[in-house]
Amino acid sequence: MSKMGGFGLGVVALVALLGTSAPVTSAWAQPAKGLIRIGTDVDSQSLDPRLMRETTGFRAINLIYSALIQLDDKVSPRPDLATKWENPDPKTWIFTLRRDARFHDGRPVTAADVVFTYTTILDPALNARFRTLYTPIDKIEAVDEGTVRISLKEPYAPLLSYLDLGIVPKHAVEGGRDLNVNPLGSGPYKFAKWKRGSRISLEANADYFGGKPKYDKLDFVVVPDNTARAQAFEAGDLDLIQSPLSPRDIKRLAAAGKAAYAKLPGIAVTYLNINTKSENLGDPRVRKALAMLIDQKTIVDQIYEGTDQAATSLLLPSLAWSYAADVKQPAFDPAKAKALLAEAGWKPGPDGIMGKDGKKLSITIGTHSEDPNRVQTVEFIQNVLKQNGVDAKVAISDWPSFSGGVQNGRHDVGLMGWVALVDPDRLMYGQLHSAGGLNWGKYSNAKVDAALTAGRAAASLPARAAAYKQAAAELAEEMPYYVLSYQGFHVFTDKALTGFVPDPRGYLRSLAAK
Repeated sequence: MSKMGGFGLGVVALVALLGTSAPVTSAWAQPAKGLIRIGTDVDSQSLDPRLMRETTGFRAINLIYSALIQLDDKVSPRPDLATKWENPDPKTWIFTLRRDARFHDGRPVTAADVVFTYTTILDPALNARFRTLYTPIDKIEAVDEGTVRISLKEPYAPLLSYLDLGIVPKHAVEGGRDLNVNPLGSGPYKFAKWKRGSRISLEANADYFGGKPKYDKLDFVVVPDNTARAQAFEAGDLDLIQSPLSPRDIKRLAAAGKAAYAKLPGIAVTYLNINTKSENLGDPRVRKALAMLIDQKTIVDQIYEGTDQAATSLLLPSLAWSYAADVKQPAFDPAKAKALLAEAGWKPGPDGIMGKDGKKLSITIGTHSEDPNRVQTVEFIQNVLKQNGVDAKVAISDWPSFSGGVQNGRHDVGLMGWVALVDPDRLMYGQLHSAGGLNWGKYSNAKVDAALTAGRAAASLPARAAAYKQAAAELAEEMPYYVLSYQGFHVFTDKALTGFVPDPRGYLRSLAAK
């Protein structure tokens, strides 16, 4: 049993908030055997847990590697490499490791591997995308081969939420193994092969400490087009598909009743990432005006056909303890938007396009080609902006090109998403704190920084909620992010697949059961 102190509030509060998911219980034609083919929208960019970048990587890594803890389908912490943990004071956590865990090359997993994993992810030289999730750690040390102690700089409420990071083998990395393309974990599945842009193949680990999984092989099959992926599932070429899916495909598959279907409360958002350093977007009045020109209701109701929920702010209703209905980002209001642009000095020119100091109000909105709903959304936004005097252009590219451009600041506005938002900190600190490693729009606000720092350190849920409400209210005025929708999470499986429990993050650990 896990022993938890009173400071792991970020995860514990979620247990009752996400509902329950019933496992699929139909008879499988080949019990305890077979290949499960999982449809996915994008290829992974890295299979190193410290450098993972997108959902396909997250989901494959979660099967290849073990972590200190796992979060279950209700985002509650469960033992994995750690059999128990103690929180003797607000800044100290002690983890007792199981002694029967081995990497896929046969070497035992020890406290030294845990220390190495977290030490390297904290090293700025590694350039880990999620480094800021772990910067509150002051020291991590091996008490002995089976015990790890984490000392924090200050109390850090979301810590347990983030300790599902896969533990990498110290000996292999130091020996030169490139985990990006040749992963080596201690999880229920071993890496078998990777055909770039097409398929990642895993095979069951017979020596897994939890017992050999009943399914011999898992293939992540890359089918970029949402409808083509749904059609492949209907044709029997895939056994499991999950969000992102096109709304019409969701409705058709659900109505047909031939597949097992689950809809879960989302812990993900679709949003516009606004580059505050772009020439025309540095003024918060302009960013707020752009938000007022986005016809959110039409996008959610017609393009997404009601499969998502229109967002009101950066606070998620599915994280009920931190949600505040009275915090609201700007609503669709073209008249107010034009008044705000006029206040910022932008006036209509002879061609109807807003201008200032001899320059047009020009912006480019980008997204990735793999998601047709996002492509349709940015084209719709472009049309509305043009009708209201903004010289809007659209840039569509594949996911690696698009995401790389956003992350390197080569964008004005990017339509994208965040998933696995198990705590408000996961959506706001790294992305919107001035020192955040995911702050691609280069936003900086001392009030927001203070509130997000307080939200991490507070020792009670009400105090944390108050901090995030303050941050979200300020961000609703400043608009470095415009949250278009709270994503619903949709999963379809072959009715013959047994034992699968849908997870709101899209993780697939339940396939690893014996």
